[in-house]
Amino acid sequence: MEPFVLFLHIVAASVWVGGQIVVGGIAPRMRPLGDGPTKALANGFKTVAWPALGLSVLTGMGLILMNVLGSDAHPLFEVKMLFVLLSAAGALVHQTAKGNKARLAAGGAVGLLFGLAAMYAGVLLAG
Repeated sequence: MEPFVLFLHIVAASVWVGGQIVVGGIAPRMRPLGDGPTKALANGFKTVAWPALGLSVLTGMGLILMNVLGSDAHPLFEVKMLFVLLSAAGALVHQTAKGNKARLAAGGAVGLLFGLAAMYAGVLLAG
């Protein structure tokens, strides 16, 4: 069961972080088409990304219960969870920017950078 949960965790985290990279590369090139297509892309991503983040958190908790229950958790795990929370917070700021370009840019950058940091922390934890 553990390898399958780990697989789901990695896929979900890849959708969350990889999707931000892909949308970040596509959305600026769509701006000449107007707001409609860009918003459609963002809304489509949002419907996939947030559930993926939720699945990543749930599977991460499952992995911790399978591996760490009854022993001391690695300190890096707490750092990873902070990175996940900051990634979600940045994405939420980005999503609610309502035309404020500074909030849009800052939220997107924070969401992606901390998402990447959480993935890297996960690699260090697994190694």
